[in-house]
Amino acid sequence: MPTTDSSRSASIGLIIGCVVFGLGSLIVAHVPLGAYAMSFWRLAIAGVVFAVLAQLFKQKYPTSKNALRCGLISGVFLGFDLALWHESIYAVGPGISTLLNSLQIFFLAAIGFVWFKEKQTNLQLLSLLIAITGVAMIASPEFALNNKAAWGFISGIVSGSMLALSMTFIRKTHDAQPTPILPLMTLISIGGSIAMIVPMFVFNMEAILPQTFQDLGWLIVYGTVMQCLAWGLIAYSIPRLSLALTGLLLLSEPVAALLIDYFWLNKSINLMQWIGAGLTMLAIYLGSLKSNKK
Repeated sequence: MPTTDSSRSASIGLIIGCVVFGLGSLIVAHVPLGAYAMSFWRLAIAGVVFAVLAQLFKQKYPTSKNALRCGLISGVFLGFDLALWHESIYAVGPGISTLLNSLQIFFLAAIGFVWFKEKQTNLQLLSLLIAITGVAMIASPEFALNNKAAWGFISGIVSGSMLALSMTFIRKTHDAQPTPILPLMTLISIGGSIAMIVPMFVFNMEAILPQTFQDLGWLIVYGTVMQCLAWGLIAYSIPRLSLALTGLLLLSEPVAALLIDYFWLNKSINLMQWIGAGLTMLAIYLGSLKSNKK
């Protein structure tokens, strides 16, 4: 088990990483690229940065084939998580899409039960029912005003399952062989960028390359700050925390995204949707807290 100081520093790092990660939604909303293309460039740019840093700091890649495989698989799931999150952002905005993505805690709980034998209680079912109620309250007004709402909600929720699987395979990478953060992030970036090549050319053929130097600059920021800094902090913190506590701290991301969406991007969010968002985050909190106690 990690020490108290280690857990505290990992918790702080995870919160910072999540908030910065959420800020990336502003770039996604304003750079005119396809969802899979954005995911590809983010991971490809980050992969170059991580590979150079790994070389400079002389951090060794894992020798275990299983660790290498798990690191690459984590990247594949992360690539699809990002692409589907981008699709959801385009459809329903950063705030709602990030909140839907954060339903990953329920996928993490299921994975924890199946793979890691983490005990679940009846409160898991109660929190799930509360979350469903909250999502329904968010969705009802959105469906009435937005003809892309259905795809936005589907892609947002599925992206959460992809992120949960990516996090799980980070943990499995460390289980196979403890891996330094820079080589691990290089493997994740390689796996994710390769996985995006085919869907990028299939679905985003007319929106693969940035059209202006400003767009290129934002892509570089997206790949370096949001991926290298934010996801690096997240990946560093995950092995040092339980899956339940990880899901709890990830609540900092949708809170930040909702506030950005409402105050910065002028997204119309009515009282019912705010209440629904609150219920959803309460459900995620309850599920995480109970799992953590167990």
